[in-house]
Amino acid sequence: MKIKTCRPEECLCKCHCALPAAWLFLATLMAAVFLSACGPGRQQTLVIGCKNFTEQVILGEMLAQHLEAKTGLHVERRFYLAGTYISHQALVAGRIDAYVEYTGTALTAILKQPVESDPGSVYQKVKREYASRFGLEVLDPLGFNNTFAIVIRGETARRLKLHTLSAAAPYAGEWRPGFGYEFMERPDGYQGLVRAYSLVFSKPSRIMDLGLLYRALLEKQVDLVAGNSTDGLIAARDLAILEDDKHYFPPYQAVPVVRREAIDRHPVIREALHQLGGKISDEEMRKLNYAVDGEHRDVVDVVRDFLRTKHVD
Repeated sequence: MKIKTCRPEECLCKCHCALPAAWLFLATLMAAVFLSACGPGRQQTLVIGCKNFTEQVILGEMLAQHLEAKTGLHVERRFYLAGTYISHQALVAGRIDAYVEYTGTALTAILKQPVESDPGSVYQKVKREYASRFGLEVLDPLGFNNTFAIVIRGETARRLKLHTLSAAAPYAGEWRPGFGYEFMERPDGYQGLVRAYSLVFSKPSRIMDLGLLYRALLEKQVDLVAGNSTDGLIAARDLAILEDDKHYFPPYQAVPVVRREAIDRHPVIREALHQLGGKISDEEMRKLNYAVDGEHRDVVDVVRDFLRTKHVD
């Protein structure tokens, strides 16, 4: 099975065509009837989702392969669910049964809680609140922390001798930043960052799809972007991460989040996903991302090989 790493905007243009309402309703109804009439019943099917970037596709595929191997259940993949809010709503509404979230994102974007810096405290709060508010179970962290990374070109960092965000702040007036849509809106994103470091950009931010940020940076369309610390392309493309020396960003431990109804229906899910706890280091996640983004390997193969090395396949 191959998973196409298509761009989200391509998926949107195919799915939101301008059909008349009556035709759209009829098509939706026919699809629902068709899907309910074929394949394993929903009671024996797990649906795994993910957001719309490479790391999430890797993690979604990892959950799917591992659950297929350990539970014997049919696993359906519904990947590229846009960002955090849509993925969370899909889980709460029962359209998917599980996906991987990041604790800092859950704390600030979903729970609307203030930023905290202690990983254990953030994890426990998210676990408790997700259970009480949404009926969701937050399982063991997978092992790595994917924090936001403020990235500039390597040659810029070397020329100006920049290592931290505080040191880079005086140069903001000469730079044009580039950010993803979600980063501009979330409480632990753009607004808080510019306040924490007194960043004043003379040029407006370019808002673009996450998959285009590094290309724009390398082509000098922008000078600073908000990426992720586990992005495999950072070192491979001579980019430099500016240290968050004021500890603005909260911890972002990757954790599987599962609907309680799915676990009640199939308790084996919990034990299977516990086996993945602590299995992925920051460096290993970077390598997995680079295998897909840098070496253009198929996600299914990359995940299968990784699970075999961890003896959990």
